[in-house]
Amino acid sequence: MSPDFIRYLAAKKTVDDRALNRQVWEALEQALAERPEPLRVLELGAGIGTMIERTLTAGLWRRAEYTALDADAGLIAAARARLPAWAAAHGWESAVTDEGLRLCRHDRCVDVRFVVADCFNFVRGQAGCQPWDLLLAHAFLDLVDLPTALPLFLDVVRPGGLFYFTLTFDGITAFQPELDPAFETRLEAAYHGTMDERRVAGRPSGDSRSGRHLLAHLLRMPVTVLAAGPSDWLVWPQEGRYPADEAYFLHVIVDTVGHALTGHPAIEPERLAAWLAARHAQIERGELIYLAHQLDVLGRREG
Repeated sequence: MSPDFIRYLAAKKTVDDRALNRQVWEALEQALAERPEPLRVLELGAGIGTMIERTLTAGLWRRAEYTALDADAGLIAAARARLPAWAAAHGWESAVTDEGLRLCRHDRCVDVRFVVADCFNFVRGQAGCQPWDLLLAHAFLDLVDLPTALPLFLDVVRPGGLFYFTLTFDGITAFQPELDPAFETRLEAAYHGTMDERRVAGRPSGDSRSGRHLLAHLLRMPVTVLAAGPSDWLVWPQEGRYPADEAYFLHVIVDTVGHALTGHPAIEPERLAAWLAARHAQIERGELIYLAHQLDVLGRREG
């Protein structure tokens, strides 16, 4: 994976931290509080390990065996390199193990195992294995076909085990201040349409309303939804500047829209180029506001 994308994932951590729904997170903390440890935790699409950092900071568990799974070897390599430095900066001791890292602080110890694999192949290979106590998927489920993926993913969770699915995109992308409302309405619709039409290896890969579809699918499955709520990305300038590396995050978001719509039959190339240039200039001046609507869901498998 390119260094630019790794930087993007690091830059969006502060955006994600603000976005995560507090009520759903607190329900997760409560649900985990009385469970026997060590917990077996599986994260799909673990990227560079920011959710590992987040759970350690929050003290979600004292003992855990955490498997960080991603199909991209470059992202897993970045997580391996990033976590020891993060640990040292936050009072954790880290030690390299055969499969990953052991992270310890006071009476807390988490063994992190890194796995490079396709998530579908991995979960299919879990048949007959000890099931997981907690399944995590952060900013990931809007990239898969939910009717196909959910039964496979939830099958690896033990009965009574938990799933925590966060930042699943749900149909709103907004840039402010408006430049050309009529054009931007078409641009948003076309951009969301590229999500609806997306295919990976010939298979459907998410859609622009995955958040609400996720909740609807779960309510038809043998699970109990314990908590759900919005987890919107919202980035705005503070005294003409963006916090942390969030200006870079915004530049990538704008470029992502541009790449998705280049050559789109409903979007004039010259108007798209002008829009992209104007939005990048707003970021540089500390003027752009960005919103994306997403949902968090916590649940328990019942059967």
